Amino acid sequence: MDELEILRARDEVLQAMYWMRSEGLADAPTVVELARFLAVPAGTLNAYLERFVADGLLEPAGEGLRLSPQGIETGRRTFAEEFADLTKPTHGECDENCWCHDSPEEAARCLEEQWAGEVHSHH
Repeated sequence: MDELEILRARDEVLQAMYWMRSEGLADAPTVVELARFLAVPAGTLNAYLERFVADGLLEPAGEGLRLSPQGIETGRRTFAEEFADLTKPTHGECDENCWCHDSPEEAARCLEEQWAGEVHSHH
């Protein structure tokens, strides 16, 4: 295992575990569950997981592993970076600074304009 390969595996594992935890799918998946989720042989994955436990990113939890506080933070950051383009507002969508968030009436007016095909500035 070279260091670049370890970093790639670390990001994949922590992102997957962060997502699984956030969605309520598994707080402490077993090696077999995580290997199935990542489509990687369990034997291959296990060597990486042992390294991530030694690095303080994962903690043993029953028969599985869970993210340590450091693992949660790293998983959150890499997940946010990986999916940043998918979580930004798209063309025509409002962001948190849009005037239509000022009141329920403004929000209703915004929706009416969108349904009517009208365009307004969301900034």
